[in-house]
Amino acid sequence: MRRSDVLETLRRRRESWRTYGVRRLGLFGSFAYDRARGDSDIDLLVEFERETGYFGLVRLRTRLEDLLGRRVDIVTPAALKGPIRQRILEAVIYVE
Repeated sequence: MRRSDVLETLRRRRESWRTYGVRRLGLFGSFAYDRARGDSDIDLLVEFERETGYFGLVRLRTRLEDLLGRRVDIVTPAALKGPIRQRILEAVIYVE
């Protein structure tokens, strides 16, 4: 699976993750750079329309893993701290 495959799957299945209150979804990490290995997970930056609790995050992650057929890590912008925050925000590729 390549970056284009991940983004296209997320675009085509937009309604399946929008139902969780997601405003914007972005790809970062090894898949964004097309450097993913067979065991790489998919890193996604998620912006919600409203505050979402732990169980909402778990349900969304499970749904995304089902859609993509691979382990997914999700993070919100508020959870990003320190120098990595800027690197992720500069590199993220949002699903259009």
